[in-house]
Amino acid sequence: MVFIAGGNFTQGAVAGDQMAMAHEKPAHQVHVDGFFIDMHEVTNAQFSAFVDATGYVTVAERPIDWDVLKTQLPEGTPKPADSLLQPGSLVFKQASSTLPNLYDFSQWWQWKIGADWKHPQGPESSIEGKEDFPVVHITFEDAQAYCDWAKRRLPTEAEWEFAARGTATAAPFFWGDQADQLRQFANTWEGQFPVNNLAEDGFERVAPVMQYPSNSNGLHDMAGNVWEITSDWYDPMYYQRLADEKNQVKNPTGALQPYNTYLQEKVIKGGSFLCSASYCASYRVSARMAQAIDSGAEHIGFRTVLDYNH
Repeated sequence: MVFIAGGNFTQGAVAGDQMAMAHEKPAHQVHVDGFFIDMHEVTNAQFSAFVDATGYVTVAERPIDWDVLKTQLPEGTPKPADSLLQPGSLVFKQASSTLPNLYDFSQWWQWKIGADWKHPQGPESSIEGKEDFPVVHITFEDAQAYCDWAKRRLPTEAEWEFAARGTATAAPFFWGDQADQLRQFANTWEGQFPVNNLAEDGFERVAPVMQYPSNSNGLHDMAGNVWEITSDWYDPMYYQRLADEKNQVKNPTGALQPYNTYLQEKVIKGGSFLCSASYCASYRVSARMAQAIDSGAEHIGFRTVLDYNH
């Protein structure tokens, strides 16, 4: 882990960032106390040690309970066939031709029965030989269980962003403002998304941890590779409420409750191997996205933090 000394910073989109989305604004003043944070994303080897020690079963591996699932669906939704109500997760599906609408993410995500952290691309795949790859198909509950075992916790969104930004206080990327240096610093999508990944950064999908230079704090993969789960509830209006307080906010922990109570979501940060300039450009430090707490995917993992006074 790396110690991040406490300090003040401006959270949210930096001035002049043309790719920033509305929920990254307005920028606002924040103070965070010092904390330790993992140098890299939690790996398959680390998660395996947790599972071996506890017998934990991830959400993607558990049998599906229709009585629970139907409470999250519109009333009257018919029960699918039992052959479809099998555990699994979302796996990336490369498109065969140009997609005119990049807002419909169902075009490149496929629910695959048997996909989980041990089988990241479906039951025929394996993590053998990938011990130093980040663990994926992780839900908020899974990440929390690991943290409880490791006597750590998930970072708040503010802690994550403060640690990722480092000395790049006024730049969109942790290495500065040079978009043309992206492939040197992050595992992202290069080429036409989601049709053809040129993989000029060295990897087409997930990369092992620490394959790219660290940021100024000595942290690796704070841009690209896999999204990282934070402890904050997602609310697109949260930044506006913080800014309205007009005072520096100390150790913010996110919205008090989910914005959408029907679909409870946490903030995830950092972007993934699927981020491209033509789609989301979420390898920017201020980028944020909502993720349902009961869902994982091939591009979602996490890292942990430890309080300084632990």
